[in-house]
Amino acid sequence: MSKPVLTVRNLRVSIRSQDKGAMAVDGVSFALRQGEVLAVVGESGCGKTKTAESILGLLPTDTWDVQAEAIELDGVSLPMQSERKMRKIRGREISMIFQEPQTALDPVFTIGNQLCSIYRRHRNKNRKEATLAALDKLQQVGFADPRRILHSYAHQLSGGMRQRVMITMAMACRPRVLIADEPTTALDVTTQAQVLSRMTLLGREFGTSILLITHDLGIVAQYCDRVLVMHDGRIVEKATVHELFTDPQQPYTRRLLAAVPKVRTA
Repeated sequence: MSKPVLTVRNLRVSIRSQDKGAMAVDGVSFALRQGEVLAVVGESGCGKTKTAESILGLLPTDTWDVQAEAIELDGVSLPMQSERKMRKIRGREISMIFQEPQTALDPVFTIGNQLCSIYRRHRNKNRKEATLAALDKLQQVGFADPRRILHSYAHQLSGGMRQRVMITMAMACRPRVLIADEPTTALDVTTQAQVLSRMTLLGREFGTSILLITHDLGIVAQYCDRVLVMHDGRIVEKATVHELFTDPQQPYTRRLLAAVPKVRTA
């Protein structure tokens, strides 16, 4: 069994307010192993995204209170790092693909400007080297005309193209961990398959561990190794994909599986 790359122990996330019961994440613990795809599933509002954002230190401290026994990347405590160090870790060591790329991409800069800046900031490449690296990476995620994409703005691309750009940006520095938060929401089934295939293929190529947040159990069955089932801010079941679909242990997990539409044949 490979050693954990990302370890989270007893993570608690609550809203800073007079309402002391406003707990979004309540005692979450898990380990993401090297090279695996670990799914976090559950209904909307169960705490999946807040778990991811707290790992990266993205929650504003004036609104959210984050406490944990440990949040470690290769043994390094992330909460103990300064914001300056975290800016270096984000993108280089651990990256995130957000649910809606239209809002994650800057509308006033070209894709090339945004992508090349990652190579220049984190990989110390000059302008020409960054451009060549960006073109190569865009081609890897399936763009037939990467130079056109490089000169495009986000609004000039389709949803699937924007999401592939986000994958390119997230994988630019070959991070140890990739967190993908509902990366195929609002995409058609064919585009979903293309995006997920590219993402997992690059993950295997670079040895990147993937934490995949989703509510789609079909995606879990096809692309993931293990599953965490969340409900009301807690992890209620941990299982391999095979175990989850053949022998779910918790009533909530069985209800989730029962809610998946069944294909009926005549």
